[in-house]
Amino acid sequence: MSDNKIPRSSEDDYSPEILARRQDFIEEKTPARLHHTRQYSFEADVMSGNIENMFGAVQVPVGLAGPLLVDGEHAKGEFYVPMATVEGTMLASYNRGMKVIRESGGVKTTVCGEAMQRAPVFVCADARDARDFEQWLVAHFTEIKAVAEATTSIGKLLEIEHYIAHNMVFTRFDYSTGDAAGQNMTSKATFAACEWINQQYPRLSHYLLSGNFDTEKKTSSVNMLKGRGRRVTAEITIPRDVLINNLRITPQQMHYGQGISTLSSFLTNSSNNAAHPANGLAALYLATGQDIANIGESNQCSTYNKVTRDGDYYFSITLPSLIVATYGGGTALPTQRECLEIMDCFGVGKALKLAEIAAALTMAGELSLGAATRLDKDTRRNEWVDAHERLGRNR
Repeated sequence: MSDNKIPRSSEDDYSPEILARRQDFIEEKTPARLHHTRQYSFEADVMSGNIENMFGAVQVPVGLAGPLLVDGEHAKGEFYVPMATVEGTMLASYNRGMKVIRESGGVKTTVCGEAMQRAPVFVCADARDARDFEQWLVAHFTEIKAVAEATTSIGKLLEIEHYIAHNMVFTRFDYSTGDAAGQNMTSKATFAACEWINQQYPRLSHYLLSGNFDTEKKTSSVNMLKGRGRRVTAEITIPRDVLINNLRITPQQMHYGQGISTLSSFLTNSSNNAAHPANGLAALYLATGQDIANIGESNQCSTYNKVTRDGDYYFSITLPSLIVATYGGGTALPTQRECLEIMDCFGVGKALKLAEIAAALTMAGELSLGAATRLDKDTRRNEWVDAHERLGRNR
């Protein structure tokens, strides 16, 4: 065995002994002297299936924001939201947005769609054969659906999208996945379906299980239009006085700033015209055991705002690819489970509730930062800069 090979155990790779060997290995091979990463309160074997080569745990500070008043179909009432981050001012900003939401009667949330994908590409002899195969695929959807769903007790194949380019048919197998995020579930189901298709359609040259059309863990126009995970909209009408008293800005000023921000997003080809949806989502994901890389899709969104006829401020945000889970993955790990339980979002039947809370959370952050970036013309001060100076610089 090479002296540079990370220690592993084929019998129990999460035992105290093998963890100690890896910790010693790190101190021998690197300049680090481990102390804090050695300390954690759970049994290491619960991490089996979540991480390999474990040697300890990283402690990320977790704070509490709230209460967040949500008027949803699955999340209804006030919620305290755990947020894990090392960015000072962030929770203070979200708390400010939540205060505005409470004084406005809550944020209305709606789940408008659900679809987790695996996206195989089928390669044909030529474009004409690709067209024929696409038609065959549509005609045999019922049989394909039965084969895919035989691999899972939860997943349901909703649709097979199909797009021809050259001699290839790019597809997206869209599933509902219950309370799981569902990436592994959809991979297994789609593989079974592809093997059946390959047997039933011998003219097919070959296929790739993922042709990258699912655009996993990255933004894309297809996700914006068709969705990935859950499509959720959060919307609110803020009385003029509430906006002025709490955020020191008028509806007209907010609307003007949002218009410029949207133009900037267009000019820079940004994935969204919002201020910072990734901030709140990443903090929530870290706290609750979500796959943090799914921020790539989940951060994608669009915002819309207007000044109402009564002079109040309407604001809406749609997250078309919000990927959250309350079952499976990292959600059952000890600290992550506790954070989900704070919101009563752990376990079966809670994923849509968590999705609505996540959308409402992004709303709070958008309202607060959207107002904070303006310049006070009398004092020549900027709340965004001032807040980071007071709360956000760990010197």
